[in-house]
Amino acid sequence: MNRAVIGVGSNIEPQVNVPMARERIAERHVILAESPLVETSPVGHADQPDFTNGALLLETRADRERLKADLKAIEVTLGRRPGLNRYGPRTIDLDIVVWNGEVIDPDLYTRDYLRHAVLAVLPDLKL
Repeated sequence: MNRAVIGVGSNIEPQVNVPMARERIAERHVILAESPLVETSPVGHADQPDFTNGALLLETRADRERLKADLKAIEVTLGRRPGLNRYGPRTIDLDIVVWNGEVIDPDLYTRDYLRHAVLAVLPDLKL
């Protein structure tokens, strides 16, 4: 089994899209822990609504590429359009941040809200 921490974010109807994403993830993988959700200011493109962000700790039989494909499919199902402004508004953003104890998303080191969310679900992670 593999363990992954998934960063979750939305600034388009987050009260709908974050729970829907969680539900879709839980259909395919086991959610072991969830961080509290927090509101954050947008990064890179300030003229948009604040984001709701958090993290999920998963256990999965999927390999990393399969999990990434599952997350991207969920994003598309919930209305995310690939190729639009990287920092623009989005219905849902799902990223693998930690894979089997290894940090694979460098945003963890520069975004306090992400670091706090990850440590909420994986407190023993060595940074």
